[in-house]
Amino acid sequence: MARRIRWRTHLTGYLFISPWLVGLLFFSLGPIIASFALAFARWDLFNPPNFVGMGNYVKLSHDPLFYKAISVTVYYTAFQVPLGIALALGLALLVNHKLKGITIYRTIFFLPNIAAGVAMMLVWKWLFNPDFGLINQILDVLHITDLLDLAGLGRPQWLASRSGAIPALVIMSLWGIGGSMMIFLAGLQNVPDSFLEAAEIDGANAWQRFRHVTLPLLTPTIFFLLVIGTIASLQVFTQAFIMTQGGPANATLFYSLYLFNNAFGMFRMGYACALALFLFLAILLLTLVQLYLSKRWVHYQ
Repeated sequence: MARRIRWRTHLTGYLFISPWLVGLLFFSLGPIIASFALAFARWDLFNPPNFVGMGNYVKLSHDPLFYKAISVTVYYTAFQVPLGIALALGLALLVNHKLKGITIYRTIFFLPNIAAGVAMMLVWKWLFNPDFGLINQILDVLHITDLLDLAGLGRPQWLASRSGAIPALVIMSLWGIGGSMMIFLAGLQNVPDSFLEAAEIDGANAWQRFRHVTLPLLTPTIFFLLVIGTIASLQVFTQAFIMTQGGPANATLFYSLYLFNNAFGMFRMGYACALALFLFLAILLLTLVQLYLSKRWVHYQ
């Protein structure tokens, strides 16, 4: 009797999650397995795949755009992830106070995360317009462009220049740090008040309490955001696809965009699957390295 009840309970649970299991099998797991197999084949979507062994990877090793896409993606990640974490922590510290109306500010900072992505990117594309964009107009009003001219740097061209495109996309990405801010806020509110009070009694000032009490207790949160942020930034696609199409002169040719161009622009699906497999292995290796190094600086309560 007990076995029958247990069996019915398990069956009920599996029935409830069956839509997710079907989606996982046909829309996630199946394509993943197919992509792994096609990474060793030549396929143009119209003719049957031809097995080429390691041919795609030999071609990949001699592809200059492959290395360009890696360098662009790493450059973006190196700036976006640390800046995003630092600013999110700063915002969380600002809104971690029991003040009247503080929830309104928390909501305002979080709102960009629920805004339509493509629509916001089109707005940012207008903001970064070098001729009539709002950002350069503000710089003109503040006479910052005059200072840049005196320094020989000229008026910022943002997305229209090779040197300004990635910084512009990094600035735009900081618009959506509200989600990370909320995670940091949860971490800050989980710091025991008794620890802070004990440090204050011992004579620690505000900075010392943050440096030696709050920050060590936030290291698991920082580590989580570091891993998630790194994975997301290595797969960035929509920003470049909507705003720059990889230009100017491949300055924003992110890895995922190059993969997409090969798959659906040039119909080199086998080569694109090889690129995808390389990205998967690179992210897996980087994540494992981060997990190993975390033992040295992440402190669990």
